[in-house]
Amino acid sequence: MDIVGFLKSQFICHLLICYIFIVSGLIINFIQLFTLILWPINKQLFRRINCRLAYCISSQMVMLLEWWSGTHCTLYTDPESYHKYGKENAIVILNHNFEIDFLCGWNFCERFGVLGSSKVLAKKELSYMPIIGWMWYFLEIVFCKRKWEEDRKTVMQKLLNLRDYPENFWFLIHCEGTRFTEQKHQISMQVAEAKGLPKLKYHLLPRTKGFAVTVQCLRNVVSAVYDSTLNFRNNENPTLLGVLNGKKYHADLYVRRIPLEEVPEDEQECSNWLHKLYQEKDAFQEEYYRTGTYPAVPIVPPRRPWTLLNWLFWALLLLYPLFKLLINMINSGSSLTLATFAFVIVMASVGVRWMIGVTEINKGSTYGNNDNKQKQK
Repeated sequence: MDIVGFLKSQFICHLLICYIFIVSGLIINFIQLFTLILWPINKQLFRRINCRLAYCISSQMVMLLEWWSGTHCTLYTDPESYHKYGKENAIVILNHNFEIDFLCGWNFCERFGVLGSSKVLAKKELSYMPIIGWMWYFLEIVFCKRKWEEDRKTVMQKLLNLRDYPENFWFLIHCEGTRFTEQKHQISMQVAEAKGLPKLKYHLLPRTKGFAVTVQCLRNVVSAVYDSTLNFRNNENPTLLGVLNGKKYHADLYVRRIPLEEVPEDEQECSNWLHKLYQEKDAFQEEYYRTGTYPAVPIVPPRRPWTLLNWLFWALLLLYPLFKLLINMINSGSSLTLATFAFVIVMASVGVRWMIGVTEINKGSTYGNNDNKQKQK
């Protein structure tokens, strides 16, 4: 291992990265709070400012993937479609198999200049989480409780609010609703059998209602659906901890651009269309595992410098006062001061592990386990 690789694996470096992310994130959240005064005066200005502020947070995560770990991302797509990416609104359907698939989705957005304005359909609990959750609140992210009877009206209203959004945006959605595990897959396929639907090998059954409502509310605003299928070379299962340790991965992302006019307007027909799409996604996964490639032209979108420059700005701004404080604490020689410092380090390490644990598959949501069981009863 070279010296750079050794440093990337050291916990003190991880603590400093997390310190920069947490402190800068809270500062940005505080600034976002003050932008609320713009909402009744100039809603579009409020939105444009918050797109830039959100970028300052989410781009730090993308920086870890692109620059810190050096992960490569190859895009497989139609060259004609490639030139439209980033120049139109789109609904992006992502498979949900990996711990860092959300990060690769953000990386896809970053390469085409829509990271700051990207949207997601997220569970309500995340809206209370400092930094990312609060950032999403100011971005008008669509939050749901995962109880469709309660969610439908709220989700529709939030989606309709996006119709006059001033920036190009991509609406990222995991139609499976939860991350793939063998247990969830087994239960999901039992539901497929009960409903007479073809079984999927590499995906869970898509939850069609949220997608159908998204298409309904954003029709004539969104130009296309980007069907996106993510895999990693050498059958690797990347983790956020691996990225933080500087481990390099190679992601392959297959994207099909489907004009929104091809998606049926009728809810039941839209549901059938989505099921068919996931059967096709399953076939693409099968081909990738067999051949190691996708049926499209490989393209490597250029890496932009802004994620790194943003991180360097915050590092320079926040590390100097931190080091100055540490030196003063050590020079004081106070036992209480040193004990307080040790306590802060311990709590910071616990916080880092908690943040990483949120993404780990074996600690993920049980939503797919319990919900499908109830549907079978």
